[in-house]
Amino acid sequence: MVRISGPRARFGLETLVGKIPEPRRAKYATFRDPDSRETIDDGLVLWFPGPASETGEDIAELHLHGGRAILAAIFRVLGRIDGFRPAEAGEFTRRALLNGKLDLAAVEGLGDLIAAETEAQRRQALAQYRGALSAKVEAWRAKLIDALARVEAAIDFSDEDDVQGDLPRSSVKIADELAAEIRPVLADAPRGERLREGFTVAIVGAPNAGKSTLLNRLAEREVAIVSPIPGTTRDAIEVALDLRGVSVVLIDTAGMRETSDPVEVEGVRRARARATIADLVLWLVDDSRADEGPEDISRNAWPVRTKADLIDSDTQRSLRNQGFLVVSAKTGLGIDDLIAKLSNEAERLGGEPALVTRARQRHALAEAVKHLEAILPVSSLPEEFIAEELRLAARALGRVTGQVDIEEVLGEIFKNFCIGK
Repeated sequence: MVRISGPRARFGLETLVGKIPEPRRAKYATFRDPDSRETIDDGLVLWFPGPASETGEDIAELHLHGGRAILAAIFRVLGRIDGFRPAEAGEFTRRALLNGKLDLAAVEGLGDLIAAETEAQRRQALAQYRGALSAKVEAWRAKLIDALARVEAAIDFSDEDDVQGDLPRSSVKIADELAAEIRPVLADAPRGERLREGFTVAIVGAPNAGKSTLLNRLAEREVAIVSPIPGTTRDAIEVALDLRGVSVVLIDTAGMRETSDPVEVEGVRRARARATIADLVLWLVDDSRADEGPEDISRNAWPVRTKADLIDSDTQRSLRNQGFLVVSAKTGLGIDDLIAKLSNEAERLGGEPALVTRARQRHALAEAVKHLEAILPVSSLPEEFIAEELRLAARALGRVTGQVDIEEVLGEIFKNFCIGK
């Protein structure tokens, strides 16, 4: 499909097919080169006159057979028309944003929807794209503007008979209620970011504890090199999995040990760093005790006894009673149980869609709460101070949907969009 958006979209469509079809109805058409009159292809055309279109501008869609020669010929014809040029990545969505068809949070949701790899990511991105966060933020902004109007009225028209009651106090009450509404959404933000980026699981342990073998077993392919030589894994290896619709990123790390090899020392340092920030650590040992307990690295760590095929059933039972997960990557013993527990943990920590999905949104909401809380502890603040804090809070909320400071984030958002979206 070739899409054309802009004031000359109609002319481009007329150049290729002649007659403009009825708006928003597919029509069979023959595409021709206007100079040679040679037929390029047969297909369908759609016409969406602005502003009732995705971008708010006139849009034409050409549905063609997908051969490269056909596309090259179509682009050759369009390229000869004054004012036509190839779209940049994400430019159609950017025009929709600038023309008020989408807001910034919805655009971010669309980007996440395009990149979604799991069912949970798709659900969260679709909710964002459809305005779940935007509707909530705009409702909060409306209340803030009401509170600000009350304070401004008290400042500017305090002598008027129709300005009655303690307006600043009522504004502070609104601010208190708003802060109480935003805080739980803000507290839930890490879950939304985790769901979007993936639930991270670091596989940690001593050299030759079976980390790379377990990673390969869980990934169901040869991802990491397995060797009896200690220190084979020097850097972190990441594999993304879809467990029950939740994105899980497994990280194989260098074996934990004291070493004089500078490269391996760096690998151990990186392993500790990744384990510290991971959502979950699988601490692997191939005997009943580890040189260093998982509590030294992460509070959310599961001890895993590997190479269970080499120990008897009574020992396996004893280890399970001690809290170990008992697995054998070689035979598959305990792997299904480990996957089930990982899936349950991923769903618990980030399986359901959240309103806030990006650090940018979280920072803006946190700033809004900060300004609202600035006027809550003191009951006798100057009215001008209350008004300024309310104004700054409204501005912070506006950044979530792109009401203010939009240009500074556009480049980051659109750099990963595809051409023609």
